[in-house]
Amino acid sequence: MAAQKKSRDADAPVLWERMERPAAAPRASLTPQKIAAVAVQVADSEGFAAVTMRRLATELGVAPMAAYRHVSGKDDLWALMIDQVTAELAVPDEVTGWRDILRAHALASRAMMLRHPWLAQLPTPHFVLTPNRMAVAERQLAALDGHGMDTDSMMAAFRAVNAYVHGATQSEVALRQYMEDNGWASGDETRRALAPQMTYLMETGRYPTYRRYALGAGRKDDAAWQFETGLDCVLDGIAVRIDT
Repeated sequence: MAAQKKSRDADAPVLWERMERPAAAPRASLTPQKIAAVAVQVADSEGFAAVTMRRLATELGVAPMAAYRHVSGKDDLWALMIDQVTAELAVPDEVTGWRDILRAHALASRAMMLRHPWLAQLPTPHFVLTPNRMAVAERQLAALDGHGMDTDSMMAAFRAVNAYVHGATQSEVALRQYMEDNGWASGDETRRALAPQMTYLMETGRYPTYRRYALGAGRKDDAAWQFETGLDCVLDGIAVRIDT
């Protein structure tokens, strides 16, 4: 029976296929797009944990089970939310060249995650396949195509950039939340609060290079500069491997 169920599930139309089918009731008040829009609004204002089917039903003014006609569960809901916000990643057509395209997408992705910090809380954002995410990937992979890399290397380069973007921005979001939770309004306040721990560690003499950074760095609170400098390091690495 388990094998039969798995087979039926595999043959069932996926969320995006269902959405592209002609609607039985074109004037229906509830659609996957409306569910996604409300879910994103709730997550933006209260965090991802606040997004439940019951809460969405209340916000949409429908019966709790009504949304299940469009969204089968959490996986579908996550996918709809991610697809909704990924639509914001619009890099103009006039941006050309592999480096400029990847850089523009990276900067837009950071901005998107900062607008929607719940994206950093999702358990498996890298593995959610949606039309808008595929379009973003296609644009970047196409930019890398034709520069002497095989398809495996192109995908590895694309993933390296996106892994950097997600990891760096996730850390930035986490730091902001940590500061907010502790009532620290600035980098200076944060460093003063952590000074006893940092002072002890530096005075052990075990971390001379980090000490030099701590005493001499001038861009500790310039998150945009830090992000873009790290991004350029990744792009420089890709540049070494391709035929420009």
